[in-house]
Amino acid sequence: MLPREVIAVGPLVLRPPVEADAPEIRAACDDPSTASRLPLLPSPYTLEDAHAYVRRAKTVWESGGAEFAIIEDGRYAGSAGVRPLTAYGTTEIDLMVAPWARGRGVAATVARGLTEWLLDHGVERVELEAEVEDLPALRAALRAGFTEEGRRRDAKALRDGRRTDLVSFARLARDGGEPVEQALPFFEGGFEHGELGDGVVRLTSLSVADAGDFHRLLSDPGVARFGVLPENSPEDVVRRCRVTGYLWLTGRRIELTVRDPDGSFAGHLQLLHSMPDFGEGMIGYSLLPEFRGRGLMTRAVRLLSDWVFAHTSLHRLVAGTDAANTASQVVLERCGFAREGVRPEFFPRPGGRRSDEISWLRLRPAGPASS
Repeated sequence: MLPREVIAVGPLVLRPPVEADAPEIRAACDDPSTASRLPLLPSPYTLEDAHAYVRRAKTVWESGGAEFAIIEDGRYAGSAGVRPLTAYGTTEIDLMVAPWARGRGVAATVARGLTEWLLDHGVERVELEAEVEDLPALRAALRAGFTEEGRRRDAKALRDGRRTDLVSFARLARDGGEPVEQALPFFEGGFEHGELGDGVVRLTSLSVADAGDFHRLLSDPGVARFGVLPENSPEDVVRRCRVTGYLWLTGRRIELTVRDPDGSFAGHLQLLHSMPDFGEGMIGYSLLPEFRGRGLMTRAVRLLSDWVFAHTSLHRLVAGTDAANTASQVVLERCGFAREGVRPEFFPRPGGRRSDEISWLRLRPAGPASS
C-alpha cells in the first residue's frame, strides 16, 4: 500500500484531490483537447462528474494505487494517477495536464518526481504510455528519463472511432533517469510550425494534410521505377504521415515536404538516422514530374545537408542511387556529395531483376561537431 502523502515536485505539489478542486477539474476535463485524448471521460464533462472523480480517488488509494491533484502556485493544474502495484512490483502512471498549465514542462516534472517517489517506496518498474501522435506526452516521457520499449499498434480507440498506436515507456529502479536528449532537433518553431527555406524552396514536416499529395508522388511511375518499398495504399500513406512527429522526436527519421515558392507540395525529402552509433544519416528524395528541372531538389538537399551539420552531431551523410537514376546523381554532385563506390545488384526490381547502387557521401566540414 502506497502512503497517502503530499509530495513536493520542483515548483509543483502533488496531493490527494479534494472537493474544492471539482470546478477546475470540470473545466480541465471539458476542454476539447482533453476530451479528444481521454475518450472514456463523459462529454460534456459536468461538475457532478468531477465530484464523482474525487470520490473515486479515495478508493484508488484503498486499492493500492494513488491519485493526485497537481497544484501549481496554489491552483489545480492537472491530475496524476498510479495504478495498483502488480505482484511483480510494477505500476503504471497516468497524467493529465490542465489546458492553462500546458507548455511549461508540468508533465515531465510530475512524471519524474512521481516516479522517483515510487522507486523510493520499493517499486521496481514504472510504466507510462502515450499516443503516437501526442508529441507533448512523448516528449515529457523522454525528459522524465523513461526509456522507450516499443509501440502497440491500434491499441487505443479514440472518441471519433479511429484507432491509434500507443508508445510504451518504462523506468526501472536501476536506471539513471537522465533526460533523453533529442538526437534530431526540430526546426526552429517546432514540429508543426518549423521550416527551412532559402527564399525559393521550403522544407516543412510531412503531415496528414499532405497524405493525398504524398500518395500521388509515390504512385508516379518515375518515382516508383526507382522505389524499393511495396506499393502503398492511401490508408498506408495516412498511417505513415501520422507517425512522422514521433519518428522525428525519437531520432529515427525526419520526413519533409518540399514546397515551391507558392507553397505547393512539390516533393518529399527524408533523413534516416541509419547508423546512430557511427554518426551516419541517409537521405532520400523524390519530386513530382511537374516540378522537375527547376533545381528545387538541389536546393532542398543542400538546405537539409547544411542544417544537419549545423544542428546535429552526424558526421556522415550518405545516399544511394540506382545506377540508371542520373537525375538524382546530378542533385547529389551539386550538393557536395562525392561518389563513394558501386554495390552490384543491390536494388531488387520487378521480375526478379536487380540493379546496381551508386553510393554517395558528404562528410561534416572540418571543425568542431555540433550538438
